Amino acid sequence: MSSVSFMAKLLDGVVVEWKALGEVLHMRAGQHISASNIMQEPDEHYVYPCFGGNGIRGFVKKNSHDGAHLLIGRQGALCGNVQRTRGKFYATEHAVVVTAKDCIDIDWAFHVLTLMNLNQYASQSAQPGLAVGKIENLEIPIPCPDNPKKSLEIQAEIVRILDAFTKLTAELTAELTARKKQYNYYRDQLLSFEEGKVVWKMLGGVAEFRRGTAITQKQTTVGDIPVVANGPTPTYLHGESNREGETIVIARSGAYAGYVSFWNQPIFLTDAFSVHPDSKILKSKFVYHFLQNKQEHIHTMKKGAGVPHVRVKEFELYDIPIPSLDEQARIVAILDKFDTLTNSLTEGLPREIELRQKQYAYYRDLLLNFPKPEEVAA
Repeated sequence: MSSVSFMAKLLDGVVVEWKALGEVLHMRAGQHISASNIMQEPDEHYVYPCFGGNGIRGFVKKNSHDGAHLLIGRQGALCGNVQRTRGKFYATEHAVVVTAKDCIDIDWAFHVLTLMNLNQYASQSAQPGLAVGKIENLEIPIPCPDNPKKSLEIQAEIVRILDAFTKLTAELTAELTARKKQYNYYRDQLLSFEEGKVVWKMLGGVAEFRRGTAITQKQTTVGDIPVVANGPTPTYLHGESNREGETIVIARSGAYAGYVSFWNQPIFLTDAFSVHPDSKILKSKFVYHFLQNKQEHIHTMKKGAGVPHVRVKEFELYDIPIPSLDEQARIVAILDKFDTLTNSLTEGLPREIELRQKQYAYYRDLLLNFPKPEEVAA
């Protein structure tokens, strides 16, 4: 059965009424708690999760709520985000606690509120905020309002379908987290060499560093070549390249100063520098994996209080191991597989998660897209 025909059968002859959120949901801001009463990790005394406006802040001794609730972030850039809670927990004043009344399934409310994008109703100020009174006046669809039993059955069936997608996404995300830990472990092992087993040399003696070329968006020509500057994604596109592939790039300045990336395609390099190893003794991809494994340390090399930057001179003094080319190829093959599985946006787990999220959004929009009375009349 197609999605459209299933929807038609499920809601065949069903009246849908739009009601104010305040009519079907009880909403109240959480309570303030001192940071000194919150522990980052649970123990035998601090057992209850403490939620702020954007997830768990830590753990506390006493709970403020129990049961099935929703939490809506009410302050900050991410205000309006919706999350589900079960059991005993504490909610701070930065979250709105939502409890369902008899006519509505709390999980139904979760999916509908997520679709509503509550962040758009936040006050436009330095510290965006959501007023409970404003949220309560927004409307939510209630199928078959005159038959509460049937209404809850319809809500539960739609929740079942949508939860199947969110569960799969959560499982894939958990698997991705586990694979990243595994990747980091193997990378540490493969790039650790016993003293005396391999030769170590300063990177400046076995690789050439080349600065990028300054360019503005107005100077670009039509094309599809990425302009790579000081971040993980291209700044814009250009019709010319100044690097032809297998290029290690290190962002030179800005928030991402020191960020290491690898480009196996023509690019135009600007506010960054590229590393070109001596191919007789080093493979570019091996150097990339080695530097990426040192990413955390590289970020500490940033200088400057205003716009942070990294200097080529310090990278030239960086020591790098030089195993045989065959051993480098073996290490690269293993790490590339893990890298694809954990980081690729065209294949691997990130791609699978993205597809499941799009699938969820499609069915959520389909199953919850009830016309309002004025839309039907029109």
